[in-house]
Amino acid sequence: MKKSITLFIFIAMVSIAVCQTSVATKQNVSNAKVSSVKGASNKGLVEKDSIKKERAITDIQEKKADSMMATLGTFKLYKKESHASYYADKFNGKKTSSGRRFDNSKLTAAHKKLPFGTKVRVTNEKNGKSVIVEVIDRGPFVRSREIDLTKRAFMEIASNKGSGGMLVTLEVLNN
Repeated sequence: MKKSITLFIFIAMVSIAVCQTSVATKQNVSNAKVSSVKGASNKGLVEKDSIKKERAITDIQEKKADSMMATLGTFKLYKKESHASYYADKFNGKKTSSGRRFDNSKLTAAHKKLPFGTKVRVTNEKNGKSVIVEVIDRGPFVRSREIDLTKRAFMEIASNKGSGGMLVTLEVLNN
């Protein structure tokens, strides 16, 4: 009973947050008075839809907001050729070592030694794509792996979406 009440409250909070995000995004689009979606600069905000003339894209803006927070500093090389993997879906909602709840749709990670709250830029060595994550958990508990990413962070930089691991470069944000 207690779990179902907690789940209901969590779902209600998430839906309120999503509604607020979509309203704010729609206001930004209407304030910008975007009339055309042909320009390259508008691709992040508006996408053409067959039913509606314009549709706000909240996912892209959310990703930019997550990784923009930590780009205001400089990064120091921590380790090259590290093996990274990602969390299984079964850990969603479980408490991490830092006490926060795990969410596979966030940009977070687990590392064996880095302090909680550390921002780390993880760069795929094959394709050069990178993502900035925050360390909120301990692990991975496999000797050959250096970092466990959330599924969202892993898929953003993966060159092969079907693989379970990749070689990455880790850089730590200097404050």
